Amino acid sequence: MDAIHIHGGNALFGETKIQGSKNAALPVMAAALLIKDVCTIENCPHISDVLHMQQLLQQLGCTVSHEENTLVIDARNLSMDTMSGENVTGMRSSITLLGAVLGRCREVTMAYPGGCVIGQRPIDIHLSALRKMGVAIYEKEGCFTARVKSLEGAVINLPISSVGATENVILAAVMARGVTVLQNAAKEPEIATLCEFLREAGAVIEGIGGSVLIIQGGHELHGVSFRVPADRIVAGTYLMSVIGAGGNVFLEDAPASQMRGMLKIADEIGAQIHISREGLHVIADEHKRALPYVKTEIYPGFPTDMQSPLMAALTTAQGISVIEETIFEDRFRVAAQLRKMGAGIELSGKRQAVIIGVDSLLGCEVTAEELRGGAALVIAGCMALGETIVKNRHFIERGYEDICRDYRNLGVDIRIG
Repeated sequence: MDAIHIHGGNALFGETKIQGSKNAALPVMAAALLIKDVCTIENCPHISDVLHMQQLLQQLGCTVSHEENTLVIDARNLSMDTMSGENVTGMRSSITLLGAVLGRCREVTMAYPGGCVIGQRPIDIHLSALRKMGVAIYEKEGCFTARVKSLEGAVINLPISSVGATENVILAAVMARGVTVLQNAAKEPEIATLCEFLREAGAVIEGIGGSVLIIQGGHELHGVSFRVPADRIVAGTYLMSVIGAGGNVFLEDAPASQMRGMLKIADEIGAQIHISREGLHVIADEHKRALPYVKTEIYPGFPTDMQSPLMAALTTAQGISVIEETIFEDRFRVAAQLRKMGAGIELSGKRQAVIIGVDSLLGCEVTAEELRGGAALVIAGCMALGETIVKNRHFIERGYEDICRDYRNLGVDIRIG
């Protein structure tokens, strides 16, 4: 069955290792398309989104092998520049291939990308930025064709700090003639990882980690071995689990330096956090405090991907918490499922949620509708008395390598069923 069964109500103890980052691995895989050589990507997570991207690369003519957590991509012989079907429509990250395929092949036809239903995610910003580099866009029913004779460097100022658009411009710019100056670039750690991968492969990129990137195009790229960093959102999910259910847990390899927004919130709730080179030690406060107001922000603020896990953890906090969602307008879908478990959550439009703390949650059957909301329901299941059944496990598997294994390491009675 496509479900997860959890017998909750107990505190979490033990340690678990944090997997490689989904949001870093996918653009690095796309970047490997630009390299007429073999690239080895270590610490690449075994998740369905990576599998879909692997299939897309193979559809384009790459040879790809995945053994344990090492991915080997040979992009020397591309044979196809058309992407369509379930692999594209089912995954938002397929749009990242747009800049890479244009850089390598100069033309691509793509179905409009899909992914989780958490609000509007227009790709206009991507297309507008690429047009400034000389790309012509021809839109058709359900798909579009992008074509360019020669990518040209340009000065591009993104209207919003979009991670996906930043990635696409970078991927196209390293293959363009001249210099591209990208202003208002996203500063998420995954952008820095992509730039570091490309720089190790021979690209010239300045300003990594900042909001202005300067990319000198046209340098020949070569194969590299590269290690993907640990997943800050997975680490944050397990952090919220300990805060919600209570306990004392060590998160091995948790990238604390990338989690400032999350750790600030954890401290305000009352958790004790101890940071070391090996990871993150979390000790929950038995009487966790409510948060009078918290909002999602672009990095380094509190991430939108952590909003649903935080909501789950706050359902049993003492007092009233308010969460404002500033990134996606339809990311409170999990609230209805948490209410089934006894949570006191009131929505004020699509942008604000008021969480009135209750003594405990009660296990029941709930349904995941998207990736992070599904993870939040697993957190709630760990907190709840009795059995919780989380349906639509496949959403969770888009971003979590083996969530049941990781929670079992922390003493949770959890299984697939």
